[in-house]
Amino acid sequence: MNTAENANATHHYVMLVIATVIGLVGVYLRFAGDSATLSAVSNLIMVVAVILSLRTVFAIMK
Repeated sequence: MNTAENANATHHYVMLVIATVIGLVGVYLRFAGDSATLSAVSNLIMVVAVILSLRTVFAIMK
């Protein structure tokens, strides 16, 4: 598989959409309530989303 085919692979962009949705859930939970537990969970969800999206972007660049 050459570089252009790898960059245009569908699974990369599906993973980016999934990571974006996960990040949006984390942002929604951050503003949904005012508890320390909910804030910690939302931060964890957003970190997972950032890790997924960065891994995907670097896989596209590779």
